[in-house]
Parts: sequence; structure tokens; C-alpha cells
Amino acid sequence: MGRISVSTVIDAPPARVWDVVRRIENHVDWMADAEAIRFTSRTTAGVGTTFECVTRVGPVRFTDVMEITEWRERRAIGVRHVGLVTGSGRFTLRRARGGRTRFAWDERLTFPWWMGGPVGGLVGGQVMRRIWRGNLRTLKGLVER
Repeated sequence: MGRISVSTVIDAPPARVWDVVRRIENHVDWMADAEAIRFTSRTTAGVGTTFECVTRVGPVRFTDVMEITEWRERRAIGVRHVGLVTGSGRFTLRRARGGRTRFAWDERLTFPWWMGGPVGGLVGGQVMRRIWRGNLRTLKGLVER
């Protein structure tokens, strides 16, 4: 299992950051590795919402199947990965000094054997951490505009 954690401080209050991250369908606007999101549930927000995210990392492309397991307005979104890659992830928003927001993204993922299993998780984790840092820079720019 690989653990990946990244965070940033966004020069905006949590309510404004939440307005962007709560729209799951728009994550493709700030996540370089997310190509498309398709909901598989009637709901598009809140606990129990399910969706597929077509994910591309370099030459590797797969569909990440997820379910929202936590939804705390302006505070957190948690997901469970139940497809090829399994595990859990969580976004948290905390008020920071000066009316800003500390946005953290934490994932605990298990990769299938054909992606290298635990070794793939180690290498993949380093690659994903780099991509997700870029994603947070994009999110920061999007919110602060």
C-alpha cells in the first residue's frame, strides 16, 4: 500500500475553495491525471455517490471506480477506490491565517500486480505525488482567480 500526501495554502476562504472542489464533475479542470468523470449513481454529491474517473498517468490509462464515503460541507470529502486500484482518499480544508485555506490531499492506495503491486505503489506514489502537487498548483490558481 502506498501513502501519498500533498497540501497547499490557497489565498481564499474555505467556502470559496469548497465551491470548486465539491463539484466532482469539474475535477478534470484541475487534475491533470483525470481525463473524464462519469457518475454511476443518481446523486452527484454527498455520501453514497459513485463515479468512474478515466485516469491517465503517462502511458498507463485505467478507470478508477470510486464511492464518496465522507462529505462534510466546507471541511472534507472522502472516497473509497474500489476498481483496479483500491484504497481510500481524502481532501480536507482547514482555515489558515489571513482568511486562507490549507487544502490537503491524502491517499492510501494498493496497486494491482500488473502495475507492480507494492513496488509499483512505491514508484507510482512518487510519480503521483509530483502530478498531484501540480494539480494543487492548478487548483490554487483556479480558486484565486
